[in-house]
Parts: sequence; C-alpha cells; structure tokens
Amino acid sequence: MIPIFVDGPAVEPITLPEMKAYLRVDDDAEDDLIAGLMKAARLMVESAARRILIEQRWRVYLDRWPESGKVMLPVAPLLAVDGIRVLDASGAATAIEVSAIEADPVSDPPCITVSDAPSPGKARNGIEIELRAGFGASPDAVPATLKLAIRILVAHWFENRGDVAGEQILPPEAMALVAPFQRARI
Repeated sequence: MIPIFVDGPAVEPITLPEMKAYLRVDDDAEDDLIAGLMKAARLMVESAARRILIEQRWRVYLDRWPESGKVMLPVAPLLAVDGIRVLDASGAATAIEVSAIEADPVSDPPCITVSDAPSPGKARNGIEIELRAGFGASPDAVPATLKLAIRILVAHWFENRGDVAGEQILPPEAMALVAPFQRARI
C-alpha cells in the first residue's frame, strides 16, 4: 500500500498573528521565518502523532484487494473517501460506485470495504483510492493540545536558531501533548 500526498491544507492550525502573539514578536521582519517554522512544526507533530491535523487529500494505491475485504488506510483521521478506481490491464479505469463503498472512519486505523469489487488487471498499483484525511478543514477542528504542541515547537526553534546538537526530536513538553494522539504502527 502506497499513500501519496496529493494536496495540502489550505490553512495552518495556527495563524501567523496567533503565533507572533505567543512568541511576543511585534514587528513583521521575521514573518516568513515564523510561517516556515509553523509549517515545519505541523509536519513534525503530524509525524509524531501519525495523524493528519488539517484536511489534506491523499491517494492510496493497492496491488490487489485484501482477502478479508477490509482495506486498512495508512492515514488518519479519515474525513471521506472521494472515490475508488480499479485499473484494467490496459490502464483504463473503472470507478467504483459510491454506494458500494463502506467507510469506517472511527476505527483506528480507519478502514473501508467495497462490495463486489472488481479485480484489477494491472499487477502493480491497480487500485486507486482518493481520500481526505485530517481533523477538519478549519483550525478550530484541530485539538487544542496539538495546536499547543505546535506553538511550543515553533517557540523552541525560534529561540534556539542554530543551536543544533544531536538528533532533532520534539521537546519533552510538546511530546507529552502529542502522546495521547499517537497512532500505533501497523
């Protein structure tokens, strides 16, 4: 199973003015730096939690349907399955009817089942699943503790620029906020 990032979030979980207030920065001289740190911190928190924070579009490729019929998705939380296509040997795609797709976004990992799914004709990547993942499309949907972890990480990087020693991981106070949201590896 290969997850491929298609389209990123339209917004970050924290706005630039919110982050500047947290950092107690009044001028605009370092806005680009702070915005870059915010994006990097979101990516680090997503990586540590193994959860998508703000709505993103992903494509998942499968070689064949699992024997159980249940496809465990590698990204969470699942917002929606936008479509599934099955490719024949020539690469022509057949769309699966939406009524045949049953999504279980509550399970961890989220999963889907497809009734009467046709077998792909391609030996590799014959099934394409288009989905949206994240807590929601707006910053309000992101849990407050994960937003605080981003703020802490940005502040840590902002205050310790150039002070890189050893492996870069989340500061302990940020990791403690992320830990309750961590997904188990499958």
